[in-house]
Amino acid sequence: MGLVDLSHPIEDGMQAYPGLPAPKIGCVLNHEESRARYEGKAEFHLGKVEMACNVGTYLDSPFHRYPDGADLSRVPLESMAGLPGIVIDAAASAGPVSLECAESELRGRAVLVRTGWDRRWGGPSYWEPGPFLSERAIDLLIRSGAVLAGVDFWNVDDTTDLARPAHTRLLGAGILIVEHLANLGALPRTGFRFYAVPPPLVRGASFPVRAFAEM
Repeated sequence: MGLVDLSHPIEDGMQAYPGLPAPKIGCVLNHEESRARYEGKAEFHLGKVEMACNVGTYLDSPFHRYPDGADLSRVPLESMAGLPGIVIDAAASAGPVSLECAESELRGRAVLVRTGWDRRWGGPSYWEPGPFLSERAIDLLIRSGAVLAGVDFWNVDDTTDLARPAHTRLLGAGILIVEHLANLGALPRTGFRFYAVPPPLVRGASFPVRAFAEM
């Protein structure tokens, strides 16, 4: 068995989604300051994080789009953990992405779209207009009964389309979304299980995950 990390690290001050504040990662108490509490016998770092929930590699719940949709506390683990996965290759260029595969290949799976856009992570070019799921791809994911759609670029939608059809239709169909995946090039087409589990936040819409594949 092998594990493949598919997440981007979250760092203090890093670029968040355009228009959102950068995360602040600090502490309530650091190692040095804590020593007096334990009379020099131990020391601890008590961390503190302030950030928007759409930072790094994150999962969107139906509540992200729909006020009456399932929030992160109500999304079943079976929809986020141990899912049989499939990787679909697509061009790493701005514009609509189609999924060239049969419906039967996607049923009950985490469908991960690999473009290589993640290689731009950490630089301004990552946030340039990028790939997004085409109407045809959205149709296929819904018809096939996919459980989760994951991408290695920054939005499943064309961000110039304010109707956000991919989020609207996928989350409306109960298909979870994971954006900003990394390292999909290390995965085979099939033969792995996918995990992307956030904390069970009541009224949580989106939240960072440690996404990984179990080979």
